[in-house]
Amino acid sequence: MGNTVSCCVSPESSPKLPSRQPAERLEEFLTSTEVSDDNSAPYLQHISDREVPDELALESNPSDHARASTIFLCKSQTDVRDRRKSNHINHISHVSPGPLSKKYSSCSTIFIDDSTVSQPNLKSTIKCVTLAIYYHIKNRDSDRSLDIFDEKLHPLSREAVPDEYGCMDPEHKVIYRFVRTLFSAAQLTAECAIVTLVYLERLLTYAELDICPSNWKRIVLGAILLASKVWDDQAVWNVDYCQILKDITVEDMNEMERHFLELLQFNINVPASVYAKYYFDLRQLADDNNLSFPLEPLNNQRAQKLEAISRLCEDKYKDLSRSSMRRSLSADNLIGIRRSNAVLS
Repeated sequence: MGNTVSCCVSPESSPKLPSRQPAERLEEFLTSTEVSDDNSAPYLQHISDREVPDELALESNPSDHARASTIFLCKSQTDVRDRRKSNHINHISHVSPGPLSKKYSSCSTIFIDDSTVSQPNLKSTIKCVTLAIYYHIKNRDSDRSLDIFDEKLHPLSREAVPDEYGCMDPEHKVIYRFVRTLFSAAQLTAECAIVTLVYLERLLTYAELDICPSNWKRIVLGAILLASKVWDDQAVWNVDYCQILKDITVEDMNEMERHFLELLQFNINVPASVYAKYYFDLRQLADDNNLSFPLEPLNNQRAQKLEAISRLCEDKYKDLSRSSMRRSLSADNLIGIRRSNAVLS
């Protein structure tokens, strides 16, 4: 099995080929999977020819693979480059960009934020997630949608939807106000906001949809509904969301949730590596758009809190290292055992 020439009839189909574009590799992959019509010789396909190349898997499902780039960060780069170019022109023209809002540490003062990957800051995380949704809408490729997410067909309020509603991109503050209201009323956590963004991008990838002005509210609502049930132990029921959004019915919520799950192919798993990738990409998005996480000077109380957290983590890792050690060891290896203390920062 290790030698492809001995396993395959055609020596030219060796997997050790020079790197090509993913589209060419996909075409070759689809061609190689077809059964040969030539009955003159038996055909045995090599296992490497049956596997989809990693580049294709990463590009097609960015919400499932930690090495793939998030969609929202890619869509935001156009505006970031234009903003940096404008700042460069203003710098050359000696135009003041305004007062600096970012804080920097010095020898006497250290600024840190309390947001971590396990306990993100709620307000800052919601701002970053809604900004990612804003870039999804602004830099969308087209207006592909489904009727279940169309707000004209399934309105969230009794007020008539304007005819030009589908042509006007919502501002970031409008999206933030909508998501913030749901999270405050349902008492959802910041981790749920990150999982919401993962489900949103997974929906756009699996179902080949675009989030646009006519469907963004219902898509975001469906992602929040699903993320709260998956992440929180005591999830908010669908009828509770009907108390927040007064004019929506439980039947509509149930139907939207069912369609959302079917479009996700019931894949609600979020690996820890994917969650961490989205968290740090959101921080990168915040840094690119001057939405820095709140920085506070390090005082004695916060230093003691950090030290306590570090001790707790250190004790946890010590317990894990002890449990992972073998029960019986040879007497010849007792002298060679060394344990090094982990340095946590």
